[in-house]
Amino acid sequence: MALLKLGSKSEAFCCEGHAWRCKSGLPSDITIEIGEMSFYLHKFPLLSRSGLLEKLMNESTKEDGSTCTLQLSDIPGGAKAFELVAKFCYGVRFELTPLNVVALRCASEYLQMTNEYGEENLVSQSESFLNDVFSNWTDTIKALETCEEVLSYAEELHIVSRCINSLAMKSCSDSKLLNWPVMENGNDNADVWNGISTGTKPMPMTDDWWYEDVSFLSLPLYKRLIQAVDAGGMRPENISGALVFYAKKYVPLMNRQSSFKDVTHAKSGSTPSEADQRALLEEIVELLPKQKGVTETRFFLRLLRTAMMLQASPSCRVNLEGRVGLQLDQAILDDLLIPNIGYTVETLYDIDCFQRILDHFLLIDQASAAASPCIMEENQLIEGSQSLASITRVANLVDSYLAEVAPDVNFKFPKFQTLASAIPEYARPVSDGLYRAIDIYLKAHPWLTDIEKEQICRLMNCQKLSLEASTHAAQNERLPLRVIVQVLFFEQLRLRTSISGWFFVSENLENSQTLSGEIGEREGNAARGRGRSVEDMRERVSELEKECNNMKEEFQKMVKTKRRWNIFCRRRSQCKPSEDAACHTAPKIH
Repeated sequence: MALLKLGSKSEAFCCEGHAWRCKSGLPSDITIEIGEMSFYLHKFPLLSRSGLLEKLMNESTKEDGSTCTLQLSDIPGGAKAFELVAKFCYGVRFELTPLNVVALRCASEYLQMTNEYGEENLVSQSESFLNDVFSNWTDTIKALETCEEVLSYAEELHIVSRCINSLAMKSCSDSKLLNWPVMENGNDNADVWNGISTGTKPMPMTDDWWYEDVSFLSLPLYKRLIQAVDAGGMRPENISGALVFYAKKYVPLMNRQSSFKDVTHAKSGSTPSEADQRALLEEIVELLPKQKGVTETRFFLRLLRTAMMLQASPSCRVNLEGRVGLQLDQAILDDLLIPNIGYTVETLYDIDCFQRILDHFLLIDQASAAASPCIMEENQLIEGSQSLASITRVANLVDSYLAEVAPDVNFKFPKFQTLASAIPEYARPVSDGLYRAIDIYLKAHPWLTDIEKEQICRLMNCQKLSLEASTHAAQNERLPLRVIVQVLFFEQLRLRTSISGWFFVSENLENSQTLSGEIGEREGNAARGRGRSVEDMRERVSELEKECNNMKEEFQKMVKTKRRWNIFCRRRSQCKPSEDAACHTAPKIH
């Protein structure tokens, strides 16, 4: 830490309660009151260094020669800063450090302690030391923290801006070129014995070396520093990392969502109020870089969940939903399960929030697809494949989300249908995930009508079901009969296609048998083995055809029965009331 020793005399002051007195033995002829403290001093040492004190003394001089009393309640730094000013005026030894130089610089400016009132006065001395402070990273941070106490005066003297610019320049510089060692546990004073270092070995510099150091700044100063490093050309990833570190440190509600260890750490210190956390969160959201992929989607979702808990502004939540939607393909299911907050909500999870996030993603995807021309170059083809992979991942995410929220009995059918149908058909190469979600929803909502069941089953493409899913669907009693028949039909069609492929292979093998005797014999054995497998597949196909025909017959019988019942009911309703009464009063024939 930088240090400057001023003065040469030994201590000449003593403190008695709220009074400071000079031990020179001469009676005091001026009293300076600052708050509760009173300084009993002498005029000459003060007026020879301060233009303001000289002016005030001339204005308040009394003819009777009584003690002059001055009020300096507005002096920057208060009584603590004036104590050092008094020591400087009397030539008493004291140390100028990064922790007191800002207050002394502001107080000396306030007291007009320029070189006009003595060479190497306090203004020039403190200003020169400040320049030395700005050359050191740690000292600059300490000086910037002390600016909070005298902020208005420090702003007027541009001390705050100079501190921030110095820190921003060092943060944006290449740490390897600066060759600043970072020590473990913050120990930068390694012990050296006989030319050999016995202390902690320096760690290699990383991009996050400055995150913790600047995290002790207040939000206004931290915000200005982030804006300065952004203007200085720092990588967005580093800016995002610093903001994530700062948010996790001062928004304990975010830590409560991660692990028990973070909760304990958050509770150990002083917890900010919810209003302070809300204000900080909203500022963090605005400061985060806008580029896609720079900040993790998981962090955005944690911010969104915390914003709902803190009741952040609607614009903040909309901003976060848009950020998540921009990179929804990078999200995981657990982070998207945001619980509903409040007493009037119906579903366990905030499904409407997920719907808005999904709509934002699809809107961006459609806009990018519309902007791509029909004839594309190689790099555009790569971007197109990435877009397809992205929407495919989102489709799997939507299917998993639907399966997770489907057991909720308050999950309405229209919302399920809207979410499932939002994904385009080409984004689902396999429909197993959607089938699983539909099956869970039908099991949790047995009161759905037959029409609603058929509508929800139309959302999936039975042709894209795997063999395992098709086998399960064919035996699923919760599915409508028409859907089961459709599943069996496509399974039969798939088997026929496979058999055709086997036949094509076997014919090629038979033609190749005439080319060579030994080779033909070997291939003939292989063909006979494949022939047996073909026969097995034929039997399987015939069994499926029988099952399909039986189900068709049962389905037709059900349809005919339903028609007959409808005709009977229709005729019954057309019967006249008189005839109906006659029918009831007619005697029974035994």
